[in-house]
Amino acid sequence: MNKYLRALLATMAFIVVLLLVYYVHVRHFRVNVVLYASIVDAVIALVVVFAGLYALKWFAGFNRLELIQLAAIWLLGGYIFAISVPTVIDRSLSFYILEKLQQRGGGIREDALRQVFTEEYVREHHLVEVRLTEQLQSGTIEIHDGCVKLTGRGERLASFSRFYRQNLLPTHRLLMGQYSDALTDPFRDSHMSSDYRCR
Repeated sequence: MNKYLRALLATMAFIVVLLLVYYVHVRHFRVNVVLYASIVDAVIALVVVFAGLYALKWFAGFNRLELIQLAAIWLLGGYIFAISVPTVIDRSLSFYILEKLQQRGGGIREDALRQVFTEEYVREHHLVEVRLTEQLQSGTIEIHDGCVKLTGRGERLASFSRFYRQNLLPTHRLLMGQYSDALTDPFRDSHMSSDYRCR
């Protein structure tokens, strides 16, 4: 059997093991952040498949560079899976809209959607709790005496995000039939309904 076919079959084995590891992880173990857990699952799958196939001498005839490339491809594939499937479904407002429409019999009045987002989405998806947990686990915020504060890392990421948003996001983006630059500076018309800053 040639190397390319062996690499393809090994990749298929990696995909199967990745999905199994992911399933066992999310159903039977604790998960702090979905994205990070999914990436760890990819690393576990890589180690399991590489070790198993290496023991079976499956990679005979592969040189070190080819094995490194195969491992890199698998890790990139695992990262793509982590970002594109569990993380998107966990975080996506777009999927929430589809699921909510389905839950409400297939349709919701357009003028009620803002109310659905503010009153149902935040509560049903534990949005505040989930996002605070992710930021705490990422080391970008800390909470002391009921005050949520940026860490140095959080400050740097916020500055990068703000720079990218203002300079590298589309300035002519379609929003409900009109092109706008509103999302390049969403704080442009921001007002505090009350002063909620920490003292």
